[in-house]
Amino acid sequence: MNQNFSSSNVIDTHCDVLLKLWMNPNQSFKDSNQLDVTLTKLKNGGVKLQCFAIFIEPFVKQELKFQAVLEQIHLFHQKVIEPYQEMKHITKWSDISLLKEGEIGAILTLEGMDAVGSDEWKHHFLIEQGILSVGLTWNQANLVADGIEESRGAGITDFGKRIIETHNKHSLLTDVSHLSEKSFWDTVQYSKYVIASHSNALALCGHKRNLNDEQAKALFSDERYMGLVFLPKFLSDTEEATMDDVIRHIEYLCALGGEKSIGFGSDFDGISSYVDGLEHPGCYPALLERLTKYYSDAQIKRFCSENFLRSLPN
Repeated sequence: MNQNFSSSNVIDTHCDVLLKLWMNPNQSFKDSNQLDVTLTKLKNGGVKLQCFAIFIEPFVKQELKFQAVLEQIHLFHQKVIEPYQEMKHITKWSDISLLKEGEIGAILTLEGMDAVGSDEWKHHFLIEQGILSVGLTWNQANLVADGIEESRGAGITDFGKRIIETHNKHSLLTDVSHLSEKSFWDTVQYSKYVIASHSNALALCGHKRNLNDEQAKALFSDERYMGLVFLPKFLSDTEEATMDDVIRHIEYLCALGGEKSIGFGSDFDGISSYVDGLEHPGCYPALLERLTKYYSDAQIKRFCSENFLRSLPN
């Protein structure tokens, strides 16, 4: 582990602030009150590493989707990285170990391959831009795989297998959080580096985006990472949730063997309702304080950062 990571340093594997900046580029990443994730809130929350998802809304026309991806990458550099010396773009996994005291690492991820279509050149181009983790779908189907809301429930296509092979070759993570169950199991079979960036326990909350016990155990058996999402309807099946609901999922997943796999994938800026007292990254210290009532410092350090770092390609 990087010596600059402490028990209070947090890694968050999913947020959608780039989508909000794309929809309104006039906002300031430093301190806009319209954004959940800002530089100020990341600092206040002790976040050491934040994943920034590129997500294109389904209503965007297919011929415009890749342009929208490029625009979000541009905004990532223009609004998040370049104005602030504290923010460091992580373009390869070894960059994480170079983070200094006071610096925050920023990882680009892609949430859904829809914008790529069938063009593998676009996929390679995005890898060249520093994308390190790719969710194959959002909720629907595309040319790579079926998502969780595609009723036919099919798995990875032949094209999708080639995409995963490219991820394996370039040491990219393949994210299973939005996949159909068949696509999940195909990904576990074909991918060397699997992550569930923002999912919870289906046994405790029946939302279809959550993972069932067998899926969770498959991740945990190889110490693959699973980040807990803070959207109430993924925690409690309602629009309201408390930190106790988050802890309930942590406790349940640890009982399945997840103590060395689980972490946090908040989905801040992608959610419209919030856990009480956990409305933005600046609230992480309150969550960690609550966790000290149930878990040791060593366990909390695993949840905060060690489990994600352990799961990364060598």
